[in-house]
Amino acid sequence: MKVIRLVLVDDQPLIRAGLAMVVADLPDIEVVGEAGNGAEAVRLVRELAPDVVVMDIRMPGMDGIEATQLIAAAPEAPHVIVLTTFDDDENVHNALRAGAAGFLVKDMGLDDIITAVRVVAEGDALIAPKVTRRLIEAFAARPRAAAPKPLTGITDREREVLTLIARGLANPEIADTLFITPATVKAYVTRLLAKLDARDRVHLVILAYDHGLVTPAG
Repeated sequence: MKVIRLVLVDDQPLIRAGLAMVVADLPDIEVVGEAGNGAEAVRLVRELAPDVVVMDIRMPGMDGIEATQLIAAAPEAPHVIVLTTFDDDENVHNALRAGAAGFLVKDMGLDDIITAVRVVAEGDALIAPKVTRRLIEAFAARPRAAAPKPLTGITDREREVLTLIARGLANPEIADTLFITPATVKAYVTRLLAKLDARDRVHLVILAYDHGLVTPAG
């Protein structure tokens, strides 16, 4: 069994302690490091090579957005989950741009956060719950600097899958909508990631909105 190596980054020790306490009883996740700011997080990631980083946004010194950008830009980078409050929409948008695999809100249950760590460690991203859908729509409503370019290089079916991903559907829901199997959906997602040079599922959503494939109105 592969053990997920986890780094916790938050300037509130109680939050780190709560997560670390839950993880201590799990056989498949190990907290290998903790940091109280972005600069310390970047250093720890370079030293420890974790699989997943849970990253707060608002911290003294280097914040979570800058740290996420530095971590995500490195070769064989770990998956970064941003930990924030829902009101920080602008910061979360910037974090997704910086390369975060998704985000969590601090009022989520600890069990949900642990589940999210496992999901992200498998290479997926947190694009499903209603909070995520609302946040992505808020992101999409921001003014664009220029008109979106047509999305080229993908098939009509891949375009359909990408549209449904951007609307927040999980793979089983996409399969039901298109009358195909979840395994086929997974294959389409893999091809989309390769063709669009996307980091992960979150990046696919951003690309769909950036190219005008999906609008906030759906």
